[in-house]
Amino acid sequence: MAMYEWQGKDRSGSVVKGELESVSETAIRATLRRQGINPTKVKKKPKEIVLFGGGDKVSAEELVIFTRQLATMINAGLPLIQGLELVAGGTPGKGMQNVLLSLKRDIEEGMTFSEALRKKPDVFDNLFVNLVAAGEKGGILDNILNRLAVYKEKAAKLKKKIKSAMFYPIAVIVVAFIVTAVLLIFVIPKFGEMFKDFGAALPAPTQFVMNLSDMMVEYWYVVFGAPVLLVFAVKAIVKTPKGRYKADKLMLNAPVLGDIIRKAAIARFSSTMSTMLAAGVPMLETLETVAVTSGNLILEEAIFKARAAISEGKTLTDPLRDTGVFPPMVIQMIQIGEQTGAIDSMLGKVADFYEEEVDTAVDGLTSLLEPLIMAFLGVVIGGLVVAMYLPVFQMGAIVGD
Repeated sequence: MAMYEWQGKDRSGSVVKGELESVSETAIRATLRRQGINPTKVKKKPKEIVLFGGGDKVSAEELVIFTRQLATMINAGLPLIQGLELVAGGTPGKGMQNVLLSLKRDIEEGMTFSEALRKKPDVFDNLFVNLVAAGEKGGILDNILNRLAVYKEKAAKLKKKIKSAMFYPIAVIVVAFIVTAVLLIFVIPKFGEMFKDFGAALPAPTQFVMNLSDMMVEYWYVVFGAPVLLVFAVKAIVKTPKGRYKADKLMLNAPVLGDIIRKAAIARFSSTMSTMLAAGVPMLETLETVAVTSGNLILEEAIFKARAAISEGKTLTDPLRDTGVFPPMVIQMIQIGEQTGAIDSMLGKVADFYEEEVDTAVDGLTSLLEPLIMAFLGVVIGGLVVAMYLPVFQMGAIVGD
């Protein structure tokens, strides 16, 4: 489909113009005539050249704001199309604006809201689309949008926590690597020139550092290029299904960090499932969406196995327990929920519990890493300094004798 600019006259003879997305100029003219407009000019809109990124990129924060604003407007009695137009007019982001105007055009052409959302999978995931569809069927779209806004806010907060847990140690290691490399390539060789006339064998630690410095000076491009190539190689491997599966498994089983990732995955699973079941989405459809949006292939595989067992008439508890992925507490809460008919409420409690667990674990990890990182930097940088001053100390001892 392409975007077309059009101009025409309405029933009163006034000149009107606008933009529409369609498969052809003929389809645009037919759409305008159905709306009571006599088209006089229709032409394909030239594509904008976007430099330094851009396009229809939408941030998580923009999506939450849009969802809340639209829920408020629908609750106030505004028609959906008018609500989309008003939100688009007050949205500063060009990408979000384009998305909302595109949704408005699709709905004007006869699509339902969920069908229009489904055309933009990069912005609206299966969870968003399925919940909106359930809201449209039940006539509770404003309630569903409010639920989605709360869910998206929690998901964004959880994601931010995980990123902060991973960013801190990685950032410190990168800085330590750069500082060490700069010392070995630019500073240590100056000592080497000074030690040439020393007239005695260098101490073993000093000789080791000098050899390491010579190697890094000669192969500096390998020293700086290898980490970059490693990052690109890991990214390429993770993009393959087999590589992604192994990476997800490795992350879940990693010491300390794996526990945080597992808890975050359980929190996301519980929160997503609770939101969908509370909205009236059928169990099998809910499990399919929850699996796809889990963010971890190990968890996704376990949920799909549970879904297959449920489709054969089993309860949710036993298949989830058989996967061995979910903690006993989660299984027990789900079992109580099934027995009492309040599984969505129980899963909501599980999500809240594990979100707090992630917060506590991230704070604990930061507290644990700070002294370890300081000790690591002290050993590396301090070791280099001591190794360089050992010959000076040795020379002082000789002179003193």
